[in-house]
Amino acid sequence: MLTFTRRVMLGVTAATLALSTLPAMAQDYPSKPVTIVVSYAAGGGTDAIARVFAARLEKAIGGRVIVENRPGAAANMGTDVVAKADPDGYTLLIGNQGPMVVNPHIFKLRNDPAETLDPIAMIADAQLVVVAGPSLQVNSMQELLEKAKQDQLVYGSAGNASASHVATLLLGQMAGIKLKHVPYKGAGPAINDLLGGHVDFMVTTVPSVIGLVQDGTLKALAVTGKERFEALPDVPTVAESGLPEYSASAWYGLLGPKGLPEDVRAKLAAGTEETLRDPAFIESLQKDGGVPSHLVGQDFADFMAAERARWGEVVKAADIKVE
Repeated sequence: MLTFTRRVMLGVTAATLALSTLPAMAQDYPSKPVTIVVSYAAGGGTDAIARVFAARLEKAIGGRVIVENRPGAAANMGTDVVAKADPDGYTLLIGNQGPMVVNPHIFKLRNDPAETLDPIAMIADAQLVVVAGPSLQVNSMQELLEKAKQDQLVYGSAGNASASHVATLLLGQMAGIKLKHVPYKGAGPAINDLLGGHVDFMVTTVPSVIGLVQDGTLKALAVTGKERFEALPDVPTVAESGLPEYSASAWYGLLGPKGLPEDVRAKLAAGTEETLRDPAFIESLQKDGGVPSHLVGQDFADFMAAERARWGEVVKAADIKVE
């Protein structure tokens, strides 16, 4: 098995070779600013990662990279914007599992990501955390599951098909409990209602609640990854808390319109790999509960296909009806 250091060194070599052997067209790219579309409002987790990534990608590809927020239509609007753009590498998308692999099971889409977008590279995989509100008298994940078997609990999410939504669906299905869902337009409003006692608990991104957890306002019951999160070392995983097969996360990747020139795609993939080796970028991800990913091209496409199948089963079992 390759060690982490060995994998990184192989990635360094591949990225260097890719950049040095690109044809003239890609070496001239970019000759104007590159726009990265984010399907959510400014200030959220996807937006934060996109902006940190864009700032470092600029150095890697030698051109300006700007972030444009295009929220709306359950994050489908951003997909539509990029799917309709010229496939020249100047309009790209930071996608996550909501619009990329969950929405196709819930909405009738004008642009199916699997058919209209080219996966370039996966950027990061980030843990989520299960947090209980002040009004819910539980101190562990086991206590929450026991309480949910006695009374139907209400959970908030960042919206239908969001990572927080489907991660909680999976939790309920694996635990054999029924939960009531209240979707919000983003994690912020959901957290506000959690603090106000309008919902009992939620699964959300680590950075959105870590301050509230550390000051004792919210109680972190479990993290959703396969391993504990360094910034919350005393918080167990869901798997440790009685559901050994449970694992969920939020992931982010770079995509472009279908038909990207192969040399431009290669330069973007190499630039992404260089960005993922940047110590400052790695540190930023780790603070948010994430780790860099190194899936490129077809490997990223295969990962998304597997995720689409996995979450499709969860959505089907939940019989989601979007109002």
